[in-house]
Amino acid sequence: MRVLVLGGTGFVGRVFVEEALALGWEVTTFNRGRQEPPAGVTVLQGDRTAPGGLAALERGGEWDVVVDTWSWAPSAVRDTATLLAGRAGSYVYVSSRSVYAEPVPFGADESAPVVAASAGDGEADYARNKAGGELGAVAAFGDRALLARAGLIIGPHENVGRLPWWLTRIARGGPVVAPAPADRGIQYIDARDLAVWCLEAAERGVGGAFNLVSPLGSTTMRDVLEACVKVTGSDAELRWIEGERLLAAGVQPWVGLPFWLVGSDYDFMHGGDVGKAVAQGLRLRPVLETVADTWAWLRGLGGKAPQRADRPLKGLDPELEARILGS
Repeated sequence: MRVLVLGGTGFVGRVFVEEALALGWEVTTFNRGRQEPPAGVTVLQGDRTAPGGLAALERGGEWDVVVDTWSWAPSAVRDTATLLAGRAGSYVYVSSRSVYAEPVPFGADESAPVVAASAGDGEADYARNKAGGELGAVAAFGDRALLARAGLIIGPHENVGRLPWWLTRIARGGPVVAPAPADRGIQYIDARDLAVWCLEAAERGVGGAFNLVSPLGSTTMRDVLEACVKVTGSDAELRWIEGERLLAAGVQPWVGLPFWLVGSDYDFMHGGDVGKAVAQGLRLRPVLETVADTWAWLRGLGGKAPQRADRPLKGLDPELEARILGS
């Protein structure tokens, strides 16, 4: 199989490249060349936001699968997909569960309403960017477009700072603020499981929209944080504190304590029905494996993970944590 990965040097795109290579596929990447590409790929350079930026793709080439992780102006997805529609079999667009229009009830599947957007939009908020990107992919590829509506994505190469923050904080040891209830389910997906499912589904000609996260109730916050304690070997003591106290103390869900959400936001992000993807072969590795591999990757970087400039820094301020623990 021949795959073109648009991007391929950051987090999710890089993982797609690595997993495609592991499957024995021929991999081409297309990006601005600002980061070193993974070994073993054919490299094309261009800037999708610049006039004439698709020239390297216009010169030719055919692929079985295109993978696109674009998160900004939907017009870039539309233009690239339109250019490649006659020269590629499937178009995998890594979208997001953020495309659903709020409120999203707990247990919602892919039939839930999506935010209003246009494939020709310039850059907007994240939800409309992704929804417009979906429209652009479908306009060009029709039922050959696979829309991967991922939720919380973690694993090695994460450059958003969620699981890396928890690992780094727990590795320091001592009492650690943890959001109760400990056994409340959370949904996430290891980027490697996301990539493998998308590539194999595209190879089979699967199209349409799919929620791609862990099944409801399969993993809890306790599972994740206790895995962090285990793999770091620290003496951390998880102090489970009710959400009302955390909110009263000024802790910001999702940012201050990654993964943690409350109310309708929890239903939205941790309540998705993934039965459609499971029926199409979605397989997820154990959370302990994801956490251990991410810790090994972090240690290989000296403990400092890369951080996307367009995402806020994650984690609880040490002074605020100390006040909560002492109250």
